[in-house]
Amino acid sequence: MDWTPGGLSGDIEDRRGSSGGGGFSGGGLGIVGFLFLLIISLVTGRNYIGSYLSGHSAAPSQTSQSMAPSGPRAVSPQEDRAAQLVSWTLDDVQKTWATLLPEQTGKNYQRSKLVLFRDYTRSGCGVAQSQTGPFYCPADEKVYIDLSFWNELRRLGGSNADFAQAYVVAHELGHHVQDLLGIEAQVQNLSAQNPSQRNRLSVDLELQADCLAGVWAHSTAQRNIIHDADISAGMQAAASVGDDHIQRMQRGTVSPESFTHGTSAQRVGWFKRGLQEGTIAACNTFKTGGAVPVSDTSSQY
Repeated sequence: MDWTPGGLSGDIEDRRGSSGGGGFSGGGLGIVGFLFLLIISLVTGRNYIGSYLSGHSAAPSQTSQSMAPSGPRAVSPQEDRAAQLVSWTLDDVQKTWATLLPEQTGKNYQRSKLVLFRDYTRSGCGVAQSQTGPFYCPADEKVYIDLSFWNELRRLGGSNADFAQAYVVAHELGHHVQDLLGIEAQVQNLSAQNPSQRNRLSVDLELQADCLAGVWAHSTAQRNIIHDADISAGMQAAASVGDDHIQRMQRGTVSPESFTHGTSAQRVGWFKRGLQEGTIAACNTFKTGGAVPVSDTSSQY
């Protein structure tokens, strides 16, 4: 992927230098509530803190990483480069949507903020922690990312190449687009009215965000920013965070009724759909029930 490092965007909130990434005072759980959930999580082996978080992540919650907070630490050259890549992607994705959203929907795009943190921090949706993975919080319209997730992505069998990382950022900003279009609110209302459909609606919402990430990728391909190898890395990343792949890795079995993000095939299929078509209209996962879209064999992708 052709991009140029150049510092951090004005839309980045860098909380990595704060001990624990910002603490727990104020909105969210509070320190007492956090300690209570921490003790319960350690005793039962279940991730109750992750369950508390109500934002949307690129991958289902992982419980393999330590929850222990750490104090301020130096930024390595590798982390500095990763932060600049996230920043570049954030600006490029938002610049793209500032053009596409009015053209395709008649609605203006409102910029989101992206929070870089380590270990844990506060969000409008409660506690954000590294093991939750990147997520978008509709309550404060911000994306939250701990850069250590790129190591987790690699562990899951995905690529952590530049475009694979960019895909994750674009996916989370896809949730912001859904929020601006009112799709997020509609899904929340439907889930409240019919709780038995909550997981299915969550899958459709996540697959649409994958497709919207593909719409941005379509734009980068038109501008000759990405190449064939980049597209392969993006699809590998999408496949690695499929519910079926993660469940198979974690416990050796798959439970489709518990899916919240979609299978590897679905995630790749919808990302590719957005990449091929380049339009929001092509991303109506709710109409198809998340079924893997049929690829256009005439497409160059």
